[in-house]
Amino acid sequence: MNQESRIKNKIISHSTQETERLGQKIAQQLRGGEILTLNGNLGGGKTTFLKGLAKRLGVKQTITSPTFVLMKVYTVKHGRIKQLVHVDCYRLPRIEFSKIGLNDHLNEPSTIVAIEWADKLKIKGKKIINIQFQHGKHENERIISWNIN
Repeated sequence: MNQESRIKNKIISHSTQETERLGQKIAQQLRGGEILTLNGNLGGGKTTFLKGLAKRLGVKQTITSPTFVLMKVYTVKHGRIKQLVHVDCYRLPRIEFSKIGLNDHLNEPSTIVAIEWADKLKIKGKKIINIQFQHGKHENERIISWNIN
């Protein structure tokens, strides 16, 4: 995809609440079938962002990082979106994620897939939103940038 067809965005979040609100804002734009790749340092805000995203999508369960279970599937009631799939690639860098059923969810029109540490996988899809999280200059500050392909 050429550079002109990408939408680039960047914000500086000063709190966990602002990071969650960004997740809510992006959730409003989702229509189903999107794959969100979330990359950045430990404590960068990836799971906090997903808490906001899930809240806006109507997920009732508490969102926690699936570091040890690798993947969690949440029921969603948001238009045509029926599932939020949350994946964490941090713990096992070379795992074959098809073994846990990830491929069954990728590019499904009624599913949103959010993958923490996605740079460890080769992700293919039509609707990929790449989100990068960085620590800012201050303790609670996060620099969050994203590209919508």
